Amino acid sequence: MSQSNQIKAESIFRQMYDQDAFSQWLGIEAVEHDIGKSVLKMTIRPEMLNGFGIAHGGITFSFADSAFAFASNSHGRLSVSIETSISHLVALKAGDVIFAKAKEIHITHKTGIYTVDVTKSDGTLVAVFKGTVYRKSKEWKI
Repeated sequence: MSQSNQIKAESIFRQMYDQDAFSQWLGIEAVEHDIGKSVLKMTIRPEMLNGFGIAHGGITFSFADSAFAFASNSHGRLSVSIETSISHLVALKAGDVIFAKAKEIHITHKTGIYTVDVTKSDGTLVAVFKGTVYRKSKEWKI
């Protein structure tokens, strides 16, 4: 993608992230943003673990959902989730560093479909997320 598209995607990410207390609490770090794409990084912390001593499924879901949101809004139109699902493949422990790689699969004037692969830093696939957004007519200010 062009540098202007990357700047646009990064500007939208910053606007969203600055107002997103939950993504901030998760400790999400931006790795890469472009039109239809978002790559994030996060470290699993002890307060994210469930009673089994592994990361609560909602943590992985929320992480992937954030990448989905950033990727789907990167075109410049406000986009909101209308359907999501996740398959958890590998348990995570405190200290694990994970990445969420969201990519656009299909986009129309009104909807978009995205997948997000969540991996450990060694490349192990941890979860697979799929989401559909409704694309509003309202534009982000850039």
